Amino acid sequence: MTTAGDIEARAARIPAREASVRFDAWPFVHPTMLAPMEGVTHPMFRALVAERGGVGVVCTEFVRVSRAPLSVAALEREVIKAPGVPLSVQVMGNEAEKMAEAAGVVAAAGADVVDVNLGCPMPRVVRKGVGAAMLKDPELLYDVLSQMRARVPGMLSAKIRAGFDDKSSVVAIAEVVEKAGADFIVVHPRRRADFYRGVADWRIVRVLKEALRIPVVGNGDVWYAADVLRMQRETGCDAVMLGRPALRNPWIFEQARDLARGEEPRDPSGEELLSFLVDVRRRYEETYARSVGKMKELVRYVGRTLNDDRAFMTEALRAPTTDEILAIAERHIAHLPSDALDLDAFGKLRLERSGSALVDDGGVSDRERASAA
Repeated sequence: MTTAGDIEARAARIPAREASVRFDAWPFVHPTMLAPMEGVTHPMFRALVAERGGVGVVCTEFVRVSRAPLSVAALEREVIKAPGVPLSVQVMGNEAEKMAEAAGVVAAAGADVVDVNLGCPMPRVVRKGVGAAMLKDPELLYDVLSQMRARVPGMLSAKIRAGFDDKSSVVAIAEVVEKAGADFIVVHPRRRADFYRGVADWRIVRVLKEALRIPVVGNGDVWYAADVLRMQRETGCDAVMLGRPALRNPWIFEQARDLARGEEPRDPSGEELLSFLVDVRRRYEETYARSVGKMKELVRYVGRTLNDDRAFMTEALRAPTTDEILAIAERHIAHLPSDALDLDAFGKLRLERSGSALVDDGGVSDRERASAA
């Protein structure tokens, strides 16, 4: 079994060299990113997020790079940019030559950032030695990233977890990413072993920000727009990445932008939420032969904004068609005032438990909730 001590010792053997920092400040307009999510962050959803504003970078779902012949056409299909918003294309694999080739292709196709998936915790991924499994092998990690660096003229990044089984090696791994020439790093502060259990410990984001010279992006349990600013304040991170919270609240990036500007953020009503679902259904049906599954994926998160013992979610997930999903949404949601939904920027209903860098269990403290509100 690989221990944290083994990982740190192997990371230390990688020769120190002059830091290959390509920039030392966040280069995009907004200090926010839409996270890569498998089956979710396809071009249509990325465009939907970009239209609402406030997001600095949108990310593709990961592109698997394996020993099979590289499909240049498949890689280029991912490089579909939403107007006015930079695109990060995430690749996942562990063969340095193939990963470098893929990185060169997506960079040439117009990706603003090439990102490496070092965080996927799924067993089917880890068994193949990719995703979070690479956190156990710093020499391999360095080889892959450094060869990719040589093929990417633009920005290169990596998204990591806090470790595989042990958090104590996270700084050593992050330093390998920096040595290999990444422009910035994204950290989800759970171990691979945690999957999505518990509450994200933002203290790990703060530790990496203090240890590294490249920009650090924090990720994990940033459920409300006010949490975006709070994560930056508590950890010093350069930007914040949102995944599941952006599925739950389609206005969260816009709200975070307005808070940062000192403006009053949007507080959506049930009628606005229903209108959003109608628009999404229309776009899905224009794009996909079958869209009911994708609508239900959205319902699983949007339904969490209702304090109704999951009545809407349960009924909608049983619906066989998108017409029925929208009819159920109209009955449950359309009449609700904004204060009956957990969609405001501060989380007045606080149906989700956000992370923190100030408390031992990672959950946001009462004091921080009060100051955010």
